[in-house]
Amino acid sequence: MDPRLDHLVDWASSTIRREANLDVNTSLEMVSGDASFRRYFRLRGLGKSWILVDAPPDKEDNPRFIRIAEQWRHQQVAVPQVLAADIDQGFMLLEDFGDHLLWAALHDPAATDKQILALYRQAIEQLVQLQGVSCRHLPVYDEACLQREMELFRDWLCGQQLQLALTAAEHRMLDRVFDLLTRQALAQPVVTVHRDYHSRNLMLKPDGGLGIIDFQDALAGPSTYDLVSLVRDCYVRWPQALVDELVAYYWELARPYGYYLGDWEQCVRDVDWMGLQRHLKAAGIFARLNLRDHKPTYLADIPNTCQYLVDIARRYDELSDFSLWLNQRLMPALVQLSR
Repeated sequence: MDPRLDHLVDWASSTIRREANLDVNTSLEMVSGDASFRRYFRLRGLGKSWILVDAPPDKEDNPRFIRIAEQWRHQQVAVPQVLAADIDQGFMLLEDFGDHLLWAALHDPAATDKQILALYRQAIEQLVQLQGVSCRHLPVYDEACLQREMELFRDWLCGQQLQLALTAAEHRMLDRVFDLLTRQALAQPVVTVHRDYHSRNLMLKPDGGLGIIDFQDALAGPSTYDLVSLVRDCYVRWPQALVDELVAYYWELARPYGYYLGDWEQCVRDVDWMGLQRHLKAAGIFARLNLRDHKPTYLADIPNTCQYLVDIARRYDELSDFSLWLNQRLMPALVQLSR
C-alpha cells in the first residue's frame, strides 16, 4: 500500500486528461529513487510516456527546481520540461527523456573508443552551453559551502564509517588541505554549476542528444567543478590520456567565452584540486547515505572515489603529508571496510 503514490498517479492522470485531452489507460514503473527524498516513476499510455516526481514539499525545494528548469530551457540547455506541478503536494509531471543513461552507454561492451569520446565531447559542449546561463539568481558556492562539503569526509567517512580516531596533528593536516583547496576553488571564474554533472545524470535522448537531470542543487561556483565531475566520475574511471584530452577540449571551448581564463598548466591544476574537493565531499556523502539513509549500495563507490584522492594528491608537493596519510591511514581502513 502506497497512498501517496496512488494520489500522485491520480493527479498525473487527471492532469494529462485535462491538458492533453488524453484519457490514459496507464501503466506505471519505478524509474529510480535517488540520493535525496525524491522518487521518480514513468507513466505510460497510448504510446506516450511521462515522468512523475514525488518530491515531498517539506523535504525538497520544488519551486527552485521549476525556476531552474524554466530558465535553463530558455537558454537552450537540455533539461526536461515541467509539464505540470502541484507545489503543495510535492508532485510534478515532467517530459520523459527515456531510460538510457550515459553511464549505460559508456559501459556498453559494443561501445568503441571513438563513440565514447564523441559522447563525452557532446557532454562538454552541453556543459559550456550551461555555463553561459546567468548565475545571478543562484546561491553562491562560497567558502562556507566548500568547507562544509569537505567536512562530510572527516565526519561521515573517517569518523563514523571507518571509526578512525584522528589525532590533533591529523586534524590540523586536514584543516590545512581544506583551506588550500578552498582558496584554489574560489580563485576560478564563477559560472552556473550543476553540482552533479556526471554519467548518471546525463540521458541519451531518443533524438541522439544528451539531456540533463537532477539539477535542482545548482549554484554559482568554480568553472571546473562540473568538468571534473564528468571526467573523474565517481562511477566511472578512464585512462589519464582520455581525461587530459577531454579537459583540453573544455579548455579550448570555454576560454573564448571567458568561462575559464587560465593557461593550460593552470587548468590542469584547477581540475586536479577541484577534483580533490569534490571527491572528499562525495566520499563523505556515500558514507552518510549508508549510515543515515540506509542506502548501502553507495559503499561500493567509496574506494574508486578515494583512489582519485590518492592519485591526485601524490602529484603535488604541497599535499605530500596528505598523500602520505591517505596511503598509510585511509586506504588500509577502506580495505578493511570492504571485507
